[in-house]
Amino acid sequence: MDTAISMDADGGSHDAAINRFEKVALVASETPRAQEAFSKLYSQRDWVPLHEADAVVVLGGDGFMLHTLHNMLDMRRIVPAYGMNRGTVGFLMNRYDNRANVTRRLEKARGKTISPLRITAVTQDGEMHKMCAINELSLLRETRQTAKIEVTVGSRVRIEELVGDGVLVSTPAGSTAYNLSANGPILPLDSSMLALTPISPFRPRRWRGAILPDEMRITLRVLEPAKRPVAAVADQKELRDIAEVSVDIDHSSALELLFDPGQSLAERIVSEQFAVD
Repeated sequence: MDTAISMDADGGSHDAAINRFEKVALVASETPRAQEAFSKLYSQRDWVPLHEADAVVVLGGDGFMLHTLHNMLDMRRIVPAYGMNRGTVGFLMNRYDNRANVTRRLEKARGKTISPLRITAVTQDGEMHKMCAINELSLLRETRQTAKIEVTVGSRVRIEELVGDGVLVSTPAGSTAYNLSANGPILPLDSSMLALTPISPFRPRRWRGAILPDEMRITLRVLEPAKRPVAAVADQKELRDIAEVSVDIDHSSALELLFDPGQSLAERIVSEQFAVD
């Protein structure tokens, strides 16, 4: 269960800059590190519930940030999100410092807008499901049998039969996550592109994926679904026994992430391309 604090409106005096966000929510994952940070920060100001907030401070890792962003999409109340890393990688988060004034850090932060994927999935029994993904949509084989998937981009079938463990469609924001692990390209945040990346492809053996304009719709149809069942995973939501999915970008549901000066998501995406383990 997420943790949040609700208190009376802030009665203190602030200058014009500090009033940029008057109503701020504080949420934290259930991990001990996030809960400890929550306990230390809740006394710094008065907080409100997320459904009343102008902005939200998120304590946790990238997974919990995605969870919070999805909650806002479900609530149809999208406000800027400022993450503080109490997880592992923290690619979408800022550095945590319990000695710093959270309100002042929030006011100095700069925003970056990202747009999620809009997904329509049809299962083998004909049921239609609407989903969204901030990082990526993945189609993954459910059994030992390799998946066989027909790939359509725009109005043309581009690959009649992709054979392998699956395929994924990634946004620029998600291109350094699962997409990168599958040897997909890192996309600049403002590129207006999507990455279409195969997962352990067997055929076509030399196809390594594609970079596509985000206004193009991608349709993935599962071949031999009874023998070779495939699951669709949209960020943290899984739907099994897929027949077909269609994917495009949803600019109408743009999300805003806040970062400390000099620590933007765009810079992190560039830096990731020069990282050497």
